[in-house]
Amino acid sequence: MTAPTTPPAPTPGTSASRAERIGDAALDLLVERGMRGLTHRAVDERAGLPQGSTSNHARTRQALLETAVRRQVDREVRVLAPEELPGRVPDGDAGDLVDALALALHRYLTDHRALLVSRYELALEATRRPELRAFFDNAGSAFHGPLITMMAAAGSPAPERHALSLIAWCEGLMFSCAVGSFHSAVPGLAELRSGFDELLRGMLGTRP
Repeated sequence: MTAPTTPPAPTPGTSASRAERIGDAALDLLVERGMRGLTHRAVDERAGLPQGSTSNHARTRQALLETAVRRQVDREVRVLAPEELPGRVPDGDAGDLVDALALALHRYLTDHRALLVSRYELALEATRRPELRAFFDNAGSAFHGPLITMMAAAGSPAPERHALSLIAWCEGLMFSCAVGSFHSAVPGLAELRSGFDELLRGMLGTRP
């Protein structure tokens, strides 16, 4: 399997906070070693912090996992930020929505595959920890509302159902291309745009 890319370092000229360093180190460890490799001591070592720093920030394993989830969300929000996606922000035009979705998915699959791996590790752990499940789901819900709004603006007669279908399609493609059987055959931007075009045309009854 092709190794996921290394998560990006803090933007030059900025200094990551201790919480961000701990969160980034936790995500790195999840990608490289899986859930068993995520320990307070290992995070200290990976983040280059004095021993005990992670325990002071997140005393329990649940708190450490929540720190990782927060940083996961922060990093994914940055991937999806409008300024990171060339072109127009969707404002009701289905064509703009197709472009934005294709660009976002392409960024994940080419530059941020490690973020997908760490997300899957956290999602699987959430199935075993009810307290993490609630936290994970609440954090992830921040991504659903904007897509529902964009689908409604594009003319969807059932924006919530259509948003769910889009998310499920994206999740399936990301899993297949990041860790599944298509990891070595990542679709290009034009292919992704065609896929979104076909999906939205069926949902909206028009050609984006």
